[in-house]
Amino acid sequence: MPIRHSIIHQIDKKPDGTPAVLHVSSIELVESQATENLINDLNVAYNAKARKGWGFFHPQSGAFPLSGWLQAYLNSGGFIEFSTTAVEHLTKLMEESNLSVGGHVLLAHYQQGINDYLVVALLQHSESVTVNADLSVTPSKHLDFGNINLAARINISEWRSNPKSRQYISYLKGLKGRKATDYFRDFIGCQEGVDGPGETRTLLKAFSDFVAAEDWHEDSAREKTHALVSYSLAQAKIGEPITLDDLSELIDEDRPKAFYDFSRSKDYGLSAEIPADKRTLNQFRRFTGRTDGLSISFEAHMLGSKVEFNKAAGTLMLRGLPPKLTDQLKRASV
Repeated sequence: MPIRHSIIHQIDKKPDGTPAVLHVSSIELVESQATENLINDLNVAYNAKARKGWGFFHPQSGAFPLSGWLQAYLNSGGFIEFSTTAVEHLTKLMEESNLSVGGHVLLAHYQQGINDYLVVALLQHSESVTVNADLSVTPSKHLDFGNINLAARINISEWRSNPKSRQYISYLKGLKGRKATDYFRDFIGCQEGVDGPGETRTLLKAFSDFVAAEDWHEDSAREKTHALVSYSLAQAKIGEPITLDDLSELIDEDRPKAFYDFSRSKDYGLSAEIPADKRTLNQFRRFTGRTDGLSISFEAHMLGSKVEFNKAAGTLMLRGLPPKLTDQLKRASV
């Protein structure tokens, strides 16, 4: 993972309301194993976060200036100047929001695969203890990657090559509500473009319909479901989208375009690339079974809510039946 430029600034802001103090670095991080580990650990922690938004830049303006500064840096160079201007703007927005404490601001421009990325993250420290060479112990601090709440990643390559894309920026959605993170999204200048959970649910609905239409044997359906979920979670782990072409080929190697063509013909409105939402994927497993005159299929997350299994009796209790099925049963019972 070649790192083109990286730097850390510090915003000293206490929760007591005192004015924030910005400490600007005048030098970039040196190329080293430590720097590479830092960016890699940040990426791993960022990709592991389930709550993400996906979007694209607002038109460059006084309210949303970052895209203009980034474009100027990419055109003419000057990463330190770009990062300094950006972190000064972030400090101003943080001061105005009065909803955030400070921390170390990491900006890194790196290459992963064929794409260039810019990641911006506000990092906090955590207290720890280290054992010295003489076996004594002393307190120490380390960056707490597990507690990242404010971070965004811009796919520079997609932004520049496909300006109509609506998902070249990803950002973390905080657990404390939108107000606590809106100022950071405003700093990035990002507007929401793609509903990751919604897109993932639509993809899973299209896949379920495809499985039903193909009428596969239970074992085959389970195997292909496992392939879909495994691939999608693997993409989420590395921060890459689900690609319909690749997924279609994975589902049916003998007919690599079958699922792709099915999803297009039924007009689900799916993009060619879909941001993988881990929470939605983890909820998705299908239990299926077929016997004489009876076919049952439901998603695993319904077990225990709309579907209850009595292990001793070997029976299922269903709640929330589809209205059409309910009407048929009522007419049949007259």
